[in-house]
Amino acid sequence: MKRRKWPLKGWHKRYFVVDKGILRYSKNQHDFSKGKMHGALDVSLAVMSVNKKARHIDLDAGDILYHMKAKTPDLYYIWVTKLSAHRMHKKNEAAQVHNGFLQALSQSSNLSHKNSPMQEMVSKVVPTLTSCSPLNHQGLGESMASRKYRASLSKAPAKLNSIKNTGRRTTLPAVCPDNSHVGLMTILYNNIGKDLSRVSMPAALNEPVCLLQRLCEELEYSDLLDTANHTDDPYQRMVYIAAFAISGYATAQYRNRYKPFNPVLGETFECIREDRGFRYISEQVSHHPPISACHAESNNFNFWQDQRWKNKFWGKSLEIMPTGMVNVTLKNYGDHYEWNKVVTCIHNVLSQQRYLEHYGEVIIRNLKSSVCTCKITFVKSRYWGSDGSKNEVQGQVLDETDNISSFIHFIEYCFILLLSSVLSLLCVGVVRLLEEGKIEETDKKKDEVEEKQRERRKILAKRGEEHIPRFFRKTLDAAGKEVWLYNGTYWKIRDNAGFVNVKNLELW
Repeated sequence: MKRRKWPLKGWHKRYFVVDKGILRYSKNQHDFSKGKMHGALDVSLAVMSVNKKARHIDLDAGDILYHMKAKTPDLYYIWVTKLSAHRMHKKNEAAQVHNGFLQALSQSSNLSHKNSPMQEMVSKVVPTLTSCSPLNHQGLGESMASRKYRASLSKAPAKLNSIKNTGRRTTLPAVCPDNSHVGLMTILYNNIGKDLSRVSMPAALNEPVCLLQRLCEELEYSDLLDTANHTDDPYQRMVYIAAFAISGYATAQYRNRYKPFNPVLGETFECIREDRGFRYISEQVSHHPPISACHAESNNFNFWQDQRWKNKFWGKSLEIMPTGMVNVTLKNYGDHYEWNKVVTCIHNVLSQQRYLEHYGEVIIRNLKSSVCTCKITFVKSRYWGSDGSKNEVQGQVLDETDNISSFIHFIEYCFILLLSSVLSLLCVGVVRLLEEGKIEETDKKKDEVEEKQRERRKILAKRGEEHIPRFFRKTLDAAGKEVWLYNGTYWKIRDNAGFVNVKNLELW
């Protein structure tokens, strides 16, 4: 059985063959015999992780990631044994070729004027290797073009001119820290297949925001919601909602070297955007599993979500799998839109060639009307595909009879110019230290904050109590799923007596 590519839920039967170290698969044996392959993977280049209890076998080759499951313990044992043997065979074969090549070079250096057959072989191999180098003329041209395009984005005036002066900072005090010295390989390989939200990471791997702030960044294009709230055509409204759902991924392409801080239990974050006419509040409502809840309101819309992330490292790739739903209501029409998020994967996470990709399906439904729905596909790039096939999004707005009303197509959606106002907020604690480039102090403070959180948890456990979030309440939605909703108290407390007379948690 192979896990579905999207929405990465459920399994389907596929026909696998491993031969001479290459694992290939088709839909069935008949397709395989006709040469109709769905994919292929060199097992010697992949990191293999297994789960005996669940009978899972995960192969991560950086660009390709297969999740497989055997139906019986016997089949599981056979496949693990065979795959291990093929991996070893291929590695030994590669080592022999490598040693033979080095021997050939050594022998050729000892020959002065006479061309031996081995020399002729070397003279043919070396030009071949040179022509395959990434520093050929075509590669340089593509690098210069890249996509020049990025430089033009940084100079684009349209978005800059539309941003009002809010009095917030426009730059941070220090540049991003160099994290090349961090032993990321050791950290990750000790936690293959585990949920990385439970693993403490060095501060040099963080960016100076926490997850509560990153959720607020998804409102950077809130003007799309404002426009939707003044659009009478329900199909066109759905198009604006779909564009807003896609815009939340705009920051991802250039920020895959760093991760946000995990909020501590009870931590809150507010953001008032006078320039965009909304106010936002978020709270970390659960620690294990980590759940971040948020709510924003304006004259045009309400926006809320509670997000739960699972991070899994498979050997060469890091998958981030969100499970919560995003909700938006439009006040002029009474619409209530709901949609899921897709999987985020950082490929080749341990190398300089790492890149970020989103894949899966987003289904947007209006819970107050069945006039139309929207299906958005974040296309998973193929191993043999060009760079142009990455970051492609296709969408369709469908009417009640599933006929296509509108078609949405984005290429390189991650290159939208985004000037995040959240990053320019004046932050405190661990985030502020990292902003100033004080890495050692950040690590020390981070350890103190985490230790305080552990102590608070121990105290509650001794009392037989559980942490109770202050501004969000847990309930069930119409489908019976657990959700966290804003209880409506934060802004009342803030506007009346403020927080002077409120007992706050000592988080740091």
